[in-house]
Amino acid sequence: MADSNVKMTPTKPKDVIVSVVAGLLAPLLAIFLIVQLVLGIQADQKPDTSSEAAQKATLERIKPFAELAALDASVPVVEKSGQEVYAATCVACHGSGVLGAPRFENKGDWSARIGQGYDILLKNAIEGIRQMPPRGGSADLTDVEVARAVVYMANAAGASFKAPEAAAPAEAVAATPEAEAAPTAVAAAPTSDPIKGKKIYQTTCALCHAAGLAGAPKPGDMAAWGPRVAQGYATLYSHAITGIRGMPPKGGNPSLSEADIANAVGYMFSESGGKL
Repeated sequence: MADSNVKMTPTKPKDVIVSVVAGLLAPLLAIFLIVQLVLGIQADQKPDTSSEAAQKATLERIKPFAELAALDASVPVVEKSGQEVYAATCVACHGSGVLGAPRFENKGDWSARIGQGYDILLKNAIEGIRQMPPRGGSADLTDVEVARAVVYMANAAGASFKAPEAAAPAEAVAATPEAEAAPTAVAAAPTSDPIKGKKIYQTTCALCHAAGLAGAPKPGDMAAWGPRVAQGYATLYSHAITGIRGMPPKGGNPSLSEADIANAVGYMFSESGGKL
């Protein structure tokens, strides 16, 4: 028969705390070991920098989202040297060999290309080849500037090409509204719709004309537009199509149609006192 006089030992708070801690210790230790294992796996993994997808992503990250070129018509255009073109454009790929670009000063990368000859290298640089876009992605580079960059990089890898000389400067023409009055040819100006032209102005032309960049006349500025309005809508349309002084053809947006240009010119022309 069991002894009914056996007394239970009372549980002390200290014993409860020790039991709880002991119960938690094993799960916490397991969690710690799992975290350490994951961190070790991640430390052993290196980022993918060699695949074509990774290199394209790198180029996408480093390229500028927009470029604004404000040109002063009174300042003579100075062509860049090969070293300047390389530093501004080519180094992004040729400095590290992104997308298979031959690395600067690496004779192993350049030897076969140099063997093709200067003419082939220049043609490929201007037109683009494989992953390299035309003119290295800088459409504003002249053929001479591209040629100088090709010579600079090829010669740094062992070639002995001769860089092209600068072209003889053309005779300066006074940058005045009167000089605009005698174009060699005036394009036939289509009918303009100023209401539609306002949208084209806001999305393209306002970039320069709203702020007067590079001497662009602000719509409504009668003093600036007076001599231009006097030339007539057809002449101003012709200038907008072909470009003049600091303004590139079609305002720098080659996707615009001739009707778009006509409408935008008509809008600015009418806003500045012209009668269509």
